[in-house]
This record gives sequence, structure tokens and C-alpha cells, in this order.
Amino acid sequence: MKRTETDVLYESTLAADSTSQLSFFTQFLKTKIGAVPVALFIAIAAVVFAAAYEGYLPRNMIGGFAVIMTLGFLLAHIGHTIPVFKDIGGPAILCLMVPSILVYFHLFNDNTMKTVHLLMKEANFLYFVIACLVVGSILGMNRKILIQGMVRMFVPLVIGTVTAVVTGLLVGKLCGYSLYHTFFFIIVPIIGGGIGEGILPLSLAYSALLGQAPDVYVAQLAPAAVVGNIFAIFCAGILSRLGMRRKDLNGEGRLVRSDEEQNLFTVNDTPKPVDFHLMGGGLLMICAFFIIGGLFEKLVHIPGPVLMILIAVFCKYSRVIPASMETGAHSVYKFVSSSLVWPLMIGLGMLYIPLESVVAVFSVGYVIVCGSVVLSMALVSFLIAPRLNMYPIEASIVTTCHSGLGGTGDVAILSASNRMSLMPFAQIATRIGGASTVIGATLLMGWLL
Repeated sequence: MKRTETDVLYESTLAADSTSQLSFFTQFLKTKIGAVPVALFIAIAAVVFAAAYEGYLPRNMIGGFAVIMTLGFLLAHIGHTIPVFKDIGGPAILCLMVPSILVYFHLFNDNTMKTVHLLMKEANFLYFVIACLVVGSILGMNRKILIQGMVRMFVPLVIGTVTAVVTGLLVGKLCGYSLYHTFFFIIVPIIGGGIGEGILPLSLAYSALLGQAPDVYVAQLAPAAVVGNIFAIFCAGILSRLGMRRKDLNGEGRLVRSDEEQNLFTVNDTPKPVDFHLMGGGLLMICAFFIIGGLFEKLVHIPGPVLMILIAVFCKYSRVIPASMETGAHSVYKFVSSSLVWPLMIGLGMLYIPLESVVAVFSVGYVIVCGSVVLSMALVSFLIAPRLNMYPIEASIVTTCHSGLGGTGDVAILSASNRMSLMPFAQIATRIGGASTVIGATLLMGWLL
């Protein structure tokens, strides 16, 4: 039988569809959830789900890690794939809120909740992650950038922060909030340096001073940080568009107008191979910093996590720690920040962030206060930048990073403005600015009490 042109076209379409389906399946198999190939991840998730559903999860750290890492990898991956949402802290929002919703509707059985409780509260996995993030990030910063960046960013950062605090207090008062609540539970979490390096140490400090469990304060502090991050990304996008129209305000990724000063921050740190022996030494040193902070807490009555930050900064400045141990501590930080932060947020969502508490803090006035804090900080930095020989667009974007969600927020804000070259300055604003905020707020609260 003679084949018609229609038959040939039909067969070609079938072949194309088959190739397309095969290509899609091949691409799907290449997908990774976290660092795990998708097929293997599905198998692991099925095992964990079956064990959890039947109540056979081992009630120890292994069982706890299996639950929070499976959910953390999955929800972070989903958050990273949703357009727009991924740029406003989507992974963090999903990892914090989805488990909270699941707990609210009683979708975790008793065995699963007790297993995660053992890891998060009895084994204090939360404290471990906080110590690794704070100490490792500070010791891992380039000392030259740390010193010169603090000198250069001191004026806009301080003026921007003071303006943000005053504006936030005034707007908060107009919206019916007390000065105490506005400052400690809205403004401070926004400019505290993110979740891992801001909210978590703050929750421990507030717990030590006010007496309630840290989970109570995480639920009250986290929403402000997330809303502030959204406003910061919005500001960065607007500033970037303004820079396209006003070339005289735009440094195109350069903060300072002087070539000589700009070159101070051009530091090329070549990637170093991971040395697991150094990581072991770095981990031991991080533990020692945490213990020293706790010991000094008994003497000066300042919360241990805050003292840990101060001691880490002092050691970095004075070069007390050997460079190899700083490398080891920073390697631990990179591992924890890349692999354990999302799982940690799952644990926080399950145990530390009751959904009813989060819903209770939200209102139109709450969002307005958060927006006023970020917008005032961006505006004042924009206005004073010319007097400091800085480009207004870049100075405003860097100062805005002070109100982002830590390192994740820095990446989102700088990506939204296409200014990734400003990362060294953003890290100063986030890490040092955030740590200073945590320390200052804690000392002020202790003084007021």
C-alpha cells in the first residue's frame, strides 16, 4: 500500500512526540532535590514517609534528621523553582510555614513530632546551627574587607539604621503599637541579619531575658524579617530601574567614585580544597566559642550567643586564631549554610512557629511599619551618598541589604538590582550590621528590664 503524505506527517509527529517525552524524562532524571538525584530522593522520601506513617521512625537524631532533611530539601527546591516567589525568600517562607500548617492540621503523627522534638529541643540542634553560622561566617570573612568595609560603610549604615529606627517607631505609634513592641519585635528582626544569624540568636537572647521558650519569640520575630526582605527586594528593583534612567546616580556596580578606594575591595580569594581535618578542628573551635560565651554570661550577665559574636569579631580583628583554623571554621559554616539551614527551618516550623501565633501578628499596620523601616533606610542612604563620594544607587542598595534575610537576602536583593559585585559591602551591612543590632537590642532590653 502506498504511503500518503498524511501518513508520513503523522509518523513524524509521533516520532517527535516520542523524542520530546524521552527528552523530558531524561531531563527529569537529571533533576536534583538538594544534592540528591530525583529518583533516589523519591525512594528515600518513600522510606521515610512509610516509617513515619507506621510509627517506626527511630526516636533519635537519625530519625529526626531524616524527617527535617527530606522535607527541607523538597520545600527549598520547590521554593527555588517558583518565579518571583523565589526572589522574595520563597524557600525560607515554604520551609517555615508549610510544616507549621501541617502541624496545625495535625498531619504529623505523635511519633514523628516526638522524634523531631528530640533533635531540635533535647539535642539542641538549633544552638549547634546558630554557633556554626555566626562564628564560621565571621571568621571566614576576608579581614581586609572586614576592616576597610566597616570604615567605609560605617556612616551610611549608622545613619540609615538610626533613620529606620526613628521612622519605624513613629509609624508604629501611629498604627497603635507600643514603642517597646515596635522596636524589639518589628524593627530589630528586620535589621538583625536574617533568620540564622539574627532571629535565632535574638530568640535565645530574648528567652534568657524574658523567660519564655525561644519558640515563642521566633514566631513573633520571623514574620517581620520576611516582610522586610520583600520590601528590600522591591526597593532594589526600583533603584536599578532608576539607575538606567539617571546615569549620574548610577555606579553600575561600583560603590565609591574613587578608583583607588574601589580597588581596596577587589580581593580575589581563590577557592581552597576542603580539608576534613581542618573542618574537625574548626567545629571544635566553634563549640569552644559557644562554651566561652556561656561562661562569660555568668560573669557579665549578657546572653551567651551575643558574647559569642563579640568574641568572634575580636579574635578576627586581632588575628588570635590561626588561618588554618579560620578556614576550618568557615568550611563548617559553608556546609551548614548550604545543607542544614533549610532542614533547620523545617524543625522551626514544626516546633517553634505555631500558625496561630504567626497569623496573630499580621495586620495592615504591621506591614506598613515593616515597609517604613526599609524604605526610610534606603531613602536616607540615597540622599547622603553624594556627600560620602559614593554613588547613590549603589549606596542605597547596599544599606538596604541590612534589612534582608541574611546571605540569602543579600543574593536576592543584589540579583534583583543586577549588582552582585556589591557582595563584599552587602556582607558588611548584613553580618556586622546584623550582629551589632542583635548585641545592641539585647543590651538595651537587659537595661530596660
